[in-house]
Amino acid sequence: MSADAVAYARENSARFLEELKDLLRIPSVSTLPEHKRDVEAAAQWVADELRRIGMKHVEVIHGDGHPLVYADWLHAEGKPTVLCYAHYDVQPPDPLDEWVSPPFEPTERNGNLYARGAVDDKGQLYIEVKALESLLKSHGGKLPLNVRVLFEGEEEVGGEQIAKFVREHPERLEADFALVCDTELFAPELPTLCVGLRGMIYTELEVRGAKSDLHSGVYGGAAPNPFVALAQIIAGLKDRDGKILIPGFYDDVQVPSADELKAWRSLPFDEEEYRKSEMGAPELVGEKDYSVLERTWARPTLDVHGIAGGFTGAGAKTVIPAKATAKISMRLVPHMTPETAFRQYREYVEKIRPAGVTVGVRLIHSGEPIVVGTDNPYIGAATRALKTVWGKDTVFIRSGGSIPIVGDFEKHLKIPSVMMGFGLPDDGLHAPNEKFHIANFHRGIESVIRFFEEAGSQ
Repeated sequence: MSADAVAYARENSARFLEELKDLLRIPSVSTLPEHKRDVEAAAQWVADELRRIGMKHVEVIHGDGHPLVYADWLHAEGKPTVLCYAHYDVQPPDPLDEWVSPPFEPTERNGNLYARGAVDDKGQLYIEVKALESLLKSHGGKLPLNVRVLFEGEEEVGGEQIAKFVREHPERLEADFALVCDTELFAPELPTLCVGLRGMIYTELEVRGAKSDLHSGVYGGAAPNPFVALAQIIAGLKDRDGKILIPGFYDDVQVPSADELKAWRSLPFDEEEYRKSEMGAPELVGEKDYSVLERTWARPTLDVHGIAGGFTGAGAKTVIPAKATAKISMRLVPHMTPETAFRQYREYVEKIRPAGVTVGVRLIHSGEPIVVGTDNPYIGAATRALKTVWGKDTVFIRSGGSIPIVGDFEKHLKIPSVMMGFGLPDDGLHAPNEKFHIANFHRGIESVIRFFEEAGSQ
């Protein structure tokens, strides 16, 4: 069955790529209100495509945020059920002047497809859709297992809508396992399954001083300066060696097993190449007692993403601002919890608050850390499928990133996730000139086809 579906995918490969370009042209930037209609248009586009290929009960589900897209095909009696997940929303394209070609005009260069969302995550969402089409069209409208599809439009802004849906409607999502295509290969040509994700809390820290902006000549020396206070607070959160100074923050950190650490050491990782080519930084920083992979996969972090307030225009304005804000996030690892980490952070910020200001800490969104066991049969099916397509044994890695819904699937649906991704480390997620290696797009489709066949035979 899979051979016919793979043949169909290869015969239609050029069409699949052109269809993906159509989806990429929709600027579905979920974080910007002016793109609300574009996000809705992308949801409808995906729903129409699922309906066209033969999926059943296709629905665009509206709620408080951006819509979800649901579909199913549940006619493989006695076979397991997979819940397919991906997201159709994208990050803002800024800074625009760094793009070689327009971010929402997909462009092929050097075997890659460049566009915002090419790899994160529209290209990988479309891998799932085209694998389903190839199976349905080559086998008289039948699939080798039962399938539910749940695509979201809020992954880049926290995923509150899908988390609520999973929590409140588990009966609509009954499945044996989930397929998540939103990760990457560890290296080119190396089939990879991600079995661990860091969790996250994303916060906004606001520091307030006087009731309004003040003249720095008239009031300077007596008035509290929220920017200075904010800088002092941020400087007190982490030391120069990368250690987070929040009391109790590391208490619940789970150390990777000796076998997992040994497997990480065997991966083809060049620290200098990573620093130079992927990062382009003068040197790497962080906790020196841990390897780079441990620092990025299995250690918690704290980062500042933006600072705002006061005067930043051309010329000069001698103002002491009334308030200053910073966006600050922490990545969490098993067994840390967002609730505990946020409480510890909020209490510590209040403790180190300089005199003359008040502070407010707001939680914007959060996600649980997760590690998936590799001994379940669906991971086994995935490794066999990947070996068939890529001709190599699969490596198991963790990711420093966060996909909050994976934790929700485990918590509320009681199912494991197979995180099978086909991006590359240099694909530029969230950055200018994001790309997807076109060969990986096509091999991803074949991998999912064969995976569904293998999983259906469990």
